[in-house]
Amino acid sequence: MAKRKTPKVANLHPEKISDEQLQKMQSLVKAISSTQNEVGVLETRKHNLLHQVFELQDLLAKLQEELQKDYGTTDISIADGSINYKENGQADS
Repeated sequence: MAKRKTPKVANLHPEKISDEQLQKMQSLVKAISSTQNEVGVLETRKHNLLHQVFELQDLLAKLQEELQKDYGTTDISIADGSINYKENGQADS
């Protein structure tokens, strides 16, 4: 086998990215992390608000049952509280 006439070339690949590129990368990763955290906070708030909506809907359903029992209907104007009975003047049965 023939001997190599030229010496082996050292690894020419850089070992690190530039400081500017590193800062840019760190800044972007930090921004992504912060944004993901904010989304998590918003989702938690959304979850809590949805529970509150369901609780309020339950309270409304109970009030409607009470109105049905007291007035025979739940067809009541939200604006002024007037009861809207059916055409024949009777309550729902």
